[in-house]
Amino acid sequence: MKRIYLDYNATTPVNAEVMDEILPFFSKDFGNPSSLHMHGQKARIALDTARERVARALGCSNYEIVFTSGGTESNNLAIAGYLAKSAVKGRTPHVVTNATEHNAVLNVCQLLVKRGVEVTYLPVDGGGIVNIDELKSSIRENTLLVSIMSANNETGVIQPLGDIVRISHEQGVPVHSDAIQAFGKIPLSVKDLGVDMLSISAHKIYAPKGVGALYLRRGISVEPVVCGGSQEKGMRGGTENIPGIVGLGKACEMAVKNVQGNFIKDRMLRDKLQSSLVKNIRGARVNGDPDKRLPNTLSISFSGIEADALAVRLDMEGISVSTGAACSSGASQSSHVLKAMGVPAEFLNSAVRLSIGCENTSQEIDRASEIISRTVCEMRGESS
Repeated sequence: MKRIYLDYNATTPVNAEVMDEILPFFSKDFGNPSSLHMHGQKARIALDTARERVARALGCSNYEIVFTSGGTESNNLAIAGYLAKSAVKGRTPHVVTNATEHNAVLNVCQLLVKRGVEVTYLPVDGGGIVNIDELKSSIRENTLLVSIMSANNETGVIQPLGDIVRISHEQGVPVHSDAIQAFGKIPLSVKDLGVDMLSISAHKIYAPKGVGALYLRRGISVEPVVCGGSQEKGMRGGTENIPGIVGLGKACEMAVKNVQGNFIKDRMLRDKLQSSLVKNIRGARVNGDPDKRLPNTLSISFSGIEADALAVRLDMEGISVSTGAACSSGASQSSHVLKAMGVPAEFLNSAVRLSIGCENTSQEIDRASEIISRTVCEMRGESS
């Protein structure tokens, strides 16, 4: 039978319409956009068109978009690049982030600590949501940046970004948000949110891996973390990945067009799966705020089960799931996200992430629910 893919938060297949737009730039339209001849100018037009599409999708101006190699670089450029540009000599810079951020944020913060930067990691409640009062009290005179993700990649929990921006701006501190998991799944406009910087990645929205973008509000300046030529207004050196950027532009356009319909469909399938698993499996625990979650994401634990072993068994049954962030798979330690949420020990190492996407059907969800329920019971030595 056809495999069931329930790991869309890890990566997505390239959409057929996106692929159609990409392919010419691998062959006949292969030019370097910095070249003055016809081949280069065709690539330049494609680059400009993609930038316009991304800007329109995010609700900003073309010149506020910087293309990168992906979400990780976008986060690095936003945080490390902004601090390098804004730090005042003789004054220790301070950054505020949250304990459940993706490692693309946490690890750059750890690197900055080694360079003398102070970092405050805000705690979250049991649902995974940042405490606004804690944020307010954590901002100091030397705070240069607040970086809080839009939605968590493991649990799907959505942060109150509007309140975060308001409080930070009241104290004169700009805000960066990692929206890599949120963009395309929920309506998202940088103008409405008021954020100063925002990161997105192509391969989460049915475009190729290896390309992303960073929104930089007018007036916000960063030092490049990839130094080279004068591409991207000097903020990101290196010949632009035109096929990937073209794909990102098209995917952004489609994401905004389809976001409402996909929201309803994904939430219906996610809720159906969640309801069935909770009903049929003893000791099932849903992780994360029950309401403030991405519509497609379900983090669920099964007491007495090792998540890695369950993921392997399900793979053998034809179902692809994750035990957390895909880029952390294979790590022996428990999820830092679930730890920060205070998830009890019996559920900490038994969590799997099930994420819905464009190709999933109601029939697939029924079959996946039956297989997951049976497999958990078999691993426990119970009758299903």
